[in-house]
Amino acid sequence: MFRIIPSLLLLLLLAACQQPASNNNTFQHGISGDNKPWSHTQFDNQNDKFSFAVFSDLTGGERAGVFKVAIEQLNLLRPELIVNVGDLIEGADSDTSEWHRQWDSFDKRASKARAPFFYMGGNHDLTGQLSRYIWKERLGPRYYHFRYKDVLFLILDTEDHSIDRMAEIELMRSKAIEQLKEGGWEAFGKSDYANIPERTSGTISREQAEYFLNVIDTHQDVLWTFVLIHKPAWEKPEEMQFSRIEKALNKRPYTVFNGHTHVYKYMQRHGRDYINLATTGGHQFPETGPSYDHMMWVTVDKQGVSMANLKLSGIMDKTGQIPLNGDTLAFE
Repeated sequence: MFRIIPSLLLLLLLAACQQPASNNNTFQHGISGDNKPWSHTQFDNQNDKFSFAVFSDLTGGERAGVFKVAIEQLNLLRPELIVNVGDLIEGADSDTSEWHRQWDSFDKRASKARAPFFYMGGNHDLTGQLSRYIWKERLGPRYYHFRYKDVLFLILDTEDHSIDRMAEIELMRSKAIEQLKEGGWEAFGKSDYANIPERTSGTISREQAEYFLNVIDTHQDVLWTFVLIHKPAWEKPEEMQFSRIEKALNKRPYTVFNGHTHVYKYMQRHGRDYINLATTGGHQFPETGPSYDHMMWVTVDKQGVSMANLKLSGIMDKTGQIPLNGDTLAFE
């Protein structure tokens, strides 16, 4: 025993010397004493914390290359998931094969994303019975929800018109697109389609509202709720169904992201953030407001939400270049 005890003591002393000078197993260092060359060790690494990205419209005359660059930039940023505010393809064609060609092209680019990619439709994607049929055939429901790390995501459809009204809107929209091709955006602005309330704010059916009211009621324990919607439904005169959804959310924290206008706009409504994203490759209208290619970077934990507006022109790789020769593109 006399010979074993010193050996054990020696081993214990050696082990003690090898232990980190911090009680945090994630953070280890070899500095002893009270003075340390850092501010504190309360790392921003909560278990429930995660980040996701939101991108915006590609349509109205998609500018080649921008979305491909955005996907590569997202892969550099490493979000846990990717969502959007609709208008992913141009659409507006009576040829079924052309719709599938456009979706195949988009899917091929989107598939390059490392993170899961959640689809949402806008008016370009969902105007007309043919577009609805193709969406259902390829992607399933037009509106849905999912929950991730105690955060609820509501994916809405603002083209939720009745069959008869959809047919009327589709006809007006087809004529408006012809006017656009012949006379530009000024001619489009004078078309019947451009001046109906559905063009600006869309439609949410009672059935869709009931679906989301049930979802909200079922998920009362979430940390935060994010509403992804293409058109600003709250701007429609005498709108009722989205108002019901807002009312159901009024006792919890939530954020709304929308697109459609191709112009960035921030506002508060009911004391919550409502953010209208600009573009991620779509046609821009700088004469009407801030118009640039960007994404929103959103981080969530039990303390709340932080959001950063990232312009594609400023997201560079380790070489100091924008991926895929993005330096040659104009992002605004």
